[in-house]
Amino acid sequence: MTESSFLLDGDVAVVTGAGSGIGEGTAHVLARAGARIVCAGRREAQIERVANDIRKDGGEAIAVRTDVTIDEDVERLMQSAIDEWGQLDILVNNAGGSPIQAPLLDLPREEWDRTLDLNLTAVWNCTRIAAKLMRDGGRIVNVSSIAAARIVPNSGHYSAAKRGVNSLTESFAFELAPRIRVNAVLPGLVPTDIVMESLQLTADDLPALEASLNIPAGRLGRPEDLGNAILYFVSPASEWVTGECINVSGGGNLAGSV
Repeated sequence: MTESSFLLDGDVAVVTGAGSGIGEGTAHVLARAGARIVCAGRREAQIERVANDIRKDGGEAIAVRTDVTIDEDVERLMQSAIDEWGQLDILVNNAGGSPIQAPLLDLPREEWDRTLDLNLTAVWNCTRIAAKLMRDGGRIVNVSSIAAARIVPNSGHYSAAKRGVNSLTESFAFELAPRIRVNAVLPGLVPTDIVMESLQLTADDLPALEASLNIPAGRLGRPEDLGNAILYFVSPASEWVTGECINVSGGGNLAGSV
């Protein structure tokens, strides 16, 4: 395996939730590998900033304001890749999250519906729309969560949605093979804005949190850690890999770790 196994020259990638956190980090990693990036997100100023940063670094990128829970937005997003560059090769289903923590018995029905719509239904919808436009050799990566594989107190709704993402990953990998490969990454604790809001943390809290979690790799995650794992899944290096869901958690899924 050589460095060229991780190059994406000529590919076009749509990254949802690209305005911050894991999506932003992934957009930059894929752009540095040679992909042309469609940055999607609800906050136009954020995705425009990310696209501008990529262009300043010598890459190619556009920003498309998108609510992944709206069919028309998703259709317009995927078509924008075709309109801009004539093709669609990669989809990263990253948009998601839930700022609410509550026991399932106390969770408002509207938050359950919102969480499933954003974290699960949108993954299904983005994938089915993108797959119809992708060239042979397409690649899709879903951003799930380590919460899909373990109990996270007061996050049962989010865990259920992400476990569903893992199942969708496997089902789509089977149904779309061999034309399109589908895999998923399960992030551990990465202090993105939505995670900080959900856990009611500030930047001052992070050193103590990092010390208390006993993560084998010795630190919290960074967006680029997930971007690099996603790069593997969308690069030629993983051409014989599909239907896999891997933890990217610094070993935080191991016994004794949080």
